[in-house]
Amino acid sequence: MSTIEKTQEDVAVLEQVVKEHEIVLFNDDVNTFDHVIESLVSVCEHTWEQAEQCAMLVHYKGKCTVKTGEYKDLEPRCSRLLSLGLSAELV
Repeated sequence: MSTIEKTQEDVAVLEQVVKEHEIVLFNDDVNTFDHVIESLVSVCEHTWEQAEQCAMLVHYKGKCTVKTGEYKDLEPRCSRLLSLGLSAELV
């Protein structure tokens, strides 16, 4: 096995080990668009436009993935969204 093949194999294994998680935001009848947008900007580090698009998707589709990454990064973000009164789940 060549060095290049071994490196490619190592990268493939590493990609399988680092599993991506995601925060899914759900629609509710309580929070305003402004509150959802401000929360996404603050907690998930979205741009205003990105947060606005997510809020619209949540409104019309019922849910939207708002952040992906490692569990240790997403867990406190999801907890913060929940503390702000949003309906979110870490999967």
